[in-house]
Amino acid sequence: MTGKSGPSGGGERVHRPPRALASLRERLRDTFWFAPVTGLVCAVVLWWVLSDLDTGIVTHLKEEGAYEELGDLLAFAVDARTIVTTVSAAMMTFIGVVFSISLVAVQMASGQLTPRVVRIFVRSGISKLTLTVFLAPFAFSLLVLTSYEGGPEPDPRRVTSAPLLQSLLTLGLVGLSLLLFVAYVSSTLRLMQVGPVLDHITRESLRALARQPAGTAEEPPPGPGTAHLVHRGRAGVLREVAVARLVRAARRDGVVLRLVPRIGDFVVPGTPVLAVHGGAALSPYALRRAVSVGVERALHQDPSFGLRQLSDIALRALSPSVHDPTTAVQCLDRIVQFLAVAVHLPLAPLHHRDRRGDVRLVQEVPGWTDLVDLAFEEIRWCAAESPQVTRRLLAGLDDLLLLAAEERREPLLRHRALLVAAVERTVHEAAGRAFALRPDRQGIA
Repeated sequence: MTGKSGPSGGGERVHRPPRALASLRERLRDTFWFAPVTGLVCAVVLWWVLSDLDTGIVTHLKEEGAYEELGDLLAFAVDARTIVTTVSAAMMTFIGVVFSISLVAVQMASGQLTPRVVRIFVRSGISKLTLTVFLAPFAFSLLVLTSYEGGPEPDPRRVTSAPLLQSLLTLGLVGLSLLLFVAYVSSTLRLMQVGPVLDHITRESLRALARQPAGTAEEPPPGPGTAHLVHRGRAGVLREVAVARLVRAARRDGVVLRLVPRIGDFVVPGTPVLAVHGGAALSPYALRRAVSVGVERALHQDPSFGLRQLSDIALRALSPSVHDPTTAVQCLDRIVQFLAVAVHLPLAPLHHRDRRGDVRLVQEVPGWTDLVDLAFEEIRWCAAESPQVTRRLLAGLDDLLLLAAEERREPLLRHRALLVAAVERTVHEAAGRAFALRPDRQGIA
């Protein structure tokens, strides 16, 4: 579906429809089991293929009478058997130790920053790839051990198969595991650093913001509602909406749908999810797989969730128990970066259209004022006693005022005035007030 930009957006922005299976891909990224299970299945299939190839190699050499060459290959397979046995015995212990340490690191990061940082570990590609590659040698080596025939020195004239290619692949998987272990440790250590975590959240948020179609405030309202579709599933956070499926259902019945909750709202069974305009209520089956509800918010269709995470980290840093204003300043750096992109976008209700251009689904999204309030309101309440944070906050607001169009300056000016008033109430010395109210992009350089 495409959306047209409004006048506040500073031009028309072309929105590309989501790729096929994008929803399924996002759901799989939120799981930690899919990649390892897929790796185990691939290991079994690969072992089966290589086992047939090894049997074919032995059969070919016996048909050619190359028993001396076959004996050399069997000697290599026997020597590799020690490594294969060691791998099968030690890999599970190694996996347990590595991921136990990783969970401790994730727990420390969630305690220092925000519990939402755990989702970065769960969605991390290197974490899933490392676990997959660690499990693959373990499962593969167990299968390889079943392919050995005879004793320590098998007779080339009597064997029917030998794990030649299987042993080589086992050695290769062990080497790949060692390389990934280094990359995984580096990735886990970065998860404990404030800068990389904030950068990851910001990049994901900006990608989600870029995926959001342009809204318009000029579209007339859909008219009075004629019916509602209520939520009948489990209670949870509205994570995602299948726009194309709802548009097709609305076009088929000749109605306009309006999404009642916003992405990120908590919905409970029995509450309205979709309002129907211009016709009778759709079948409850129209909601099946069209609305995704989970236990936690997701960034895929919810760019403001990134601002929520940045604000949470800043608030924890400003709490009396932590008192880390430098981390709060780093959060403000990323918040200003996000808003500097959003300030130019048409943040108005989304009107999703069918192929003929008729509006079929109306979706509310956070507006510019909502984003500014989410970014600065709570931080401003906690920042008055920290000159490093007030100086950075004033500098960020001034930078955004330079970028904002006239109609978007009001919330920025309001937060600036409230911050100045809070500092004047809190800091009694004139020199201290002057210092705390001097804009500085580094806080206190």
